[in-house]
Amino acid sequence: MADRLLIANRGEIAVRLARAAAAEGLTSVAVTAADEPDAAHLTAADESHVLPGTGPAAYLDVAAVVTAATATGCDLLHPGYGFLSENPALADACAKAGLTFVGPPPGTLDLFGDKVRARALAETAGVPVLRGTQAGRQRQLLATVEHSDGDRQHEAGEIDLDADRPDLAEVRRRHEMGLDAHRPGPVRRRHAQGRRTARENLADLVDEGSFLEYGPLVFAAQERRRSREELQHKTPADGVVGGLADVNGDLVGRERSAAVVVSYDYTVLAGTQGMRGHLKKDRLFELAEKRRLPVVLFAEGGGGRPGDVDLPVVSALDTMAFTLFGRLSGLVPTVGIASGRCFAGNAALLGTCDVVIATEDANIGMGGPAMIEGGGLGVVAPEEIGPIDVQHANGVVDIRVADDAAAVAAAKRYLSYFQGPVDDWTAPDPRLARHLVPENRKRVYDMRAVLNAIADEDSVLELRDGWGTGMITALARVEGAPIGVLANVPTHLGGAIDADAADKAARFLQLCDAHGLPVVSLCDTPRFMVGTESEKTATVRHFSRLFVIGANLSVPIGTVVVRKAYGLGAQAMAGGSMKVPRFAVGWPTSEFGPMGLEGAVRLGMRRELEAIEDDDARQAAYEAAVAAAYENGTGLNVAAHWEIDDVIDPADTRRWITTLTREVADTPRPAGRVRPHVDTW
Repeated sequence: MADRLLIANRGEIAVRLARAAAAEGLTSVAVTAADEPDAAHLTAADESHVLPGTGPAAYLDVAAVVTAATATGCDLLHPGYGFLSENPALADACAKAGLTFVGPPPGTLDLFGDKVRARALAETAGVPVLRGTQAGRQRQLLATVEHSDGDRQHEAGEIDLDADRPDLAEVRRRHEMGLDAHRPGPVRRRHAQGRRTARENLADLVDEGSFLEYGPLVFAAQERRRSREELQHKTPADGVVGGLADVNGDLVGRERSAAVVVSYDYTVLAGTQGMRGHLKKDRLFELAEKRRLPVVLFAEGGGGRPGDVDLPVVSALDTMAFTLFGRLSGLVPTVGIASGRCFAGNAALLGTCDVVIATEDANIGMGGPAMIEGGGLGVVAPEEIGPIDVQHANGVVDIRVADDAAAVAAAKRYLSYFQGPVDDWTAPDPRLARHLVPENRKRVYDMRAVLNAIADEDSVLELRDGWGTGMITALARVEGAPIGVLANVPTHLGGAIDADAADKAARFLQLCDAHGLPVVSLCDTPRFMVGTESEKTATVRHFSRLFVIGANLSVPIGTVVVRKAYGLGAQAMAGGSMKVPRFAVGWPTSEFGPMGLEGAVRLGMRRELEAIEDDDARQAAYEAAVAAAYENGTGLNVAAHWEIDDVIDPADTRRWITTLTREVADTPRPAGRVRPHVDTW
């Protein structure tokens, strides 16, 4: 009875055969090439034998394998998988040497190695086969096929992994044409302006080695006007560099760092939007939607390009990029960066983004100089259109930075809040919060200092700080977890909420809600702004946005009353009511009332005060009533009547906030949209 098995294979296949032989009580003998004395499969077998050859070729030597079997006293030979397993010559040699070949006989291997004969046999046996080329024609085709040297090398196991091929070399050459190193002229001019190239900005933004570019080989659709070679050299990527990459992988982990990145290339036809560039953006925006990936867009450029003539275009109003990008609003975070000139279609994409980051030399406008002049509106220089001072003050720009490098840093920081919590954080001394708001209610203080005292150190990123001055909207972290923060500014209108501040806060609430950030509201407001001039700004509509959005938030909100909480303004800072937030707490300096207490006393005690004839006595009575109202409206008294949850030590504020971040962490986000979109305003 056979009891010794030669395994004519290597690697995992040989290991499995050795285990199977052991299970059957057989002695296994492994073979190995002369240059693989420490191969892993040798330890799995009972014995080993060294073949005379080296590399894969050693295992393909039929005579050497059969000699190894007879020399080691084996009566069985198993070819495993691959190598000689389908070679009838090995089965035939085993038969001649008196060895049992574990597998089909030589005739069967030979038959099934010929696809035409195998197909004919199947048809004769009544086995269903797929329709294909007739046998005679197939034999003729097979007879004319010649194996390349590479195929023979592969069969012999002698592939030169460093060998180049002309077709691959051409692919490399075409890719390299669009890289900065092969475009010294445009790069030199860009640097002379103190600016970075599109590829330099992307390299700074994404994690090293993570960028997978889409469409690098396309060029402008202008072959009816210019040669293909010229277009390849002068319009690489059709002026749009984009693809997939990781951003902040070292901070939030690679599983949360995937993003779509797109940059217009101003060195290519002034960053204009060409036909193929539009199609490339469409592809990437659809990819972002399907995979729910954030998008970072560098929007420098001059809008639509009229010079693409390869396809008949009349109006070009059927481009889908704006719809596809707009559809991402509320679904994924979108970041827009304006550096230099950003006009027309480029500006439209920029304004669609959740956040706009712009450099000091940015000019942003829905029409560039040519469009303005063409519309009969005069001749203007690009620098006169939407300069940074204008666009920062009017709220178009959320984050104002010095240059390209600072813009990239701000984009990475902004995006990180929507990528999840971080492990590396430090907290300020919580006792500091106790000493920021004076006990004297008539003394002012710095609300931004309050925010920095309750957030992780260096974690606060303020948005739209140039507009809506009476309201702070900021991203921050507490114990590494991201939050959104609303806060009144008591040094502006005494903290009263005007139309701009209401719009700023309402839009920020939508942003946090869409992307799952809990909201902390730091309240110090005497009211909504009222008066004849205020009503000219449509405050009724603007203020009511806060109630509509607050009533429909899916993320938790917590309200901390730092000082004043009066009237409808205070309710708006709490999502509509002090019973809406997960917690509504006050600091020791907090005070509450249905409206400003001085006005409430004048209104509520009008008859009593008018009845006092002596002016001094009337003033004294008024001041006494105001003092009594303030005493009644202290945080301690309001908490005692269960209108808020507690009055707390300011040093405990972070503990309350962590209840919000933990709730978000423990509550899975729905698969679809939470909001249909985030308003652009």
